[in-house]
Amino acid sequence: MVDNSIYLAQFYGKSQNYTQIPRVWYNKYGVKRGLRNEDHTGVLVGLTRIADVIGYTRDEEGKKINCPGILYYRGINIDDLVTKESYQGYLYEQASFLLLFGYLPNRQELTDFCAILQKNYDLPNDFLEMNLLRLPGKNLMNKLQHCLLTLYNYDSDPDNTDVYQTLQKGLNIMSKLPSIAVYAYMSKMHYYERQSLVIHYPCSNYSTAENILAMLRPSCTFTEQEAKVLDLLLFLHADHGGGTNSTFANIVVSSTNTDIYSGMAASIGALKGPRHGGANIKVSLMMEAILKEIGPYASDQEITACIQSLLQKKFFDRQGLVYGFGHAVYTLSDPRAELIRNYCKILAGEKKKEHIFTFYERFETIAKSYLSKTKETDICCNIDYYSGFAYELLGIPRDLYTPLFVISRFVGWLAHNIEHKLYDNRIVRPAGKYVGHLESYIPWEER
Repeated sequence: MVDNSIYLAQFYGKSQNYTQIPRVWYNKYGVKRGLRNEDHTGVLVGLTRIADVIGYTRDEEGKKINCPGILYYRGINIDDLVTKESYQGYLYEQASFLLLFGYLPNRQELTDFCAILQKNYDLPNDFLEMNLLRLPGKNLMNKLQHCLLTLYNYDSDPDNTDVYQTLQKGLNIMSKLPSIAVYAYMSKMHYYERQSLVIHYPCSNYSTAENILAMLRPSCTFTEQEAKVLDLLLFLHADHGGGTNSTFANIVVSSTNTDIYSGMAASIGALKGPRHGGANIKVSLMMEAILKEIGPYASDQEITACIQSLLQKKFFDRQGLVYGFGHAVYTLSDPRAELIRNYCKILAGEKKKEHIFTFYERFETIAKSYLSKTKETDICCNIDYYSGFAYELLGIPRDLYTPLFVISRFVGWLAHNIEHKLYDNRIVRPAGKYVGHLESYIPWEER
């Protein structure tokens, strides 16, 4: 019996004679591939007052000058938000308030905002049983998309895209995402890995970070430092400007005036891609392989040789990449990595893994120096280098790394969605230039 797929392969092979677009044509027609300028900066596609990412400055002649990285939430340096006050908990919730409403809340405003989220922690009746336990997903990101689209059916007015309604619906989804992500993981492990099924309901007096840890662990227990580290990770991933792929995807889709559930599902689809949201998993797997290969007490020469092997496509996934290093905007440093590094050190001490943290630091120093010399430009480590290690210290499985990114970034998507509705409110419709030939119709009998 002939395999029908052979015909598809033949069609595809023949199509190359008709569909090819030479790379040089992009320059010929002035098309910015990937919406990137020649100096690798992003093409401006909108205006925002939500967040700004600074990785370089320009001199009077417009020449790019590398500088230490800064991330601003509503014009406030994230470093100040973390270091200027003693930690009081709810750092992610405070950042969410700031990103959504444009100003820092006082204590009562933050309490009231947290109460809104906490009131909506619980999933709708039968949602857990019908959509998660009975329908486990092989991939948690796909399952998150499915659950968001299913929440549409529990909304009495799901297609209402009024700005205030978008805010209310968005906060309702945001409050439920931790439970959905954790339950999706538990369901997957139970169904596909035959592990015991443990379900804990969210606690109405816990922060987002505390609830994630409590629902994920059989004992429901966690230390103050563990909650603090996860709270910081959620905070650091809350937004990264309007140019990130998943945020732009949200603006594009929501600009059609579709429902918020569809717009957010589109963002999750964008974030699922390993070029965007899954990078810290690659770092974690790479570092695991390196530690297995040379051990945590390796010499500088052994670490350098390992980096060379990675670049020469002789080690790990043979892609020629050292994951966790380099960034599209940051040059001398990623401020998020700078912050989480110190917290990893403290938590590593609590977990008796100081030697692993020391190896991470040494590898970072050597890799930055070697890569900067090799590529003849400044290369810094990015947040993915340390975030995967932080999740590992917290005992969070790799399957949940990218879903945690969704939980963190959801508020950024919501803030940009609302900002676009308020101040732009036009359908995003760029142009694509036709570069094919004009052909005459060929009758059936002549083909």
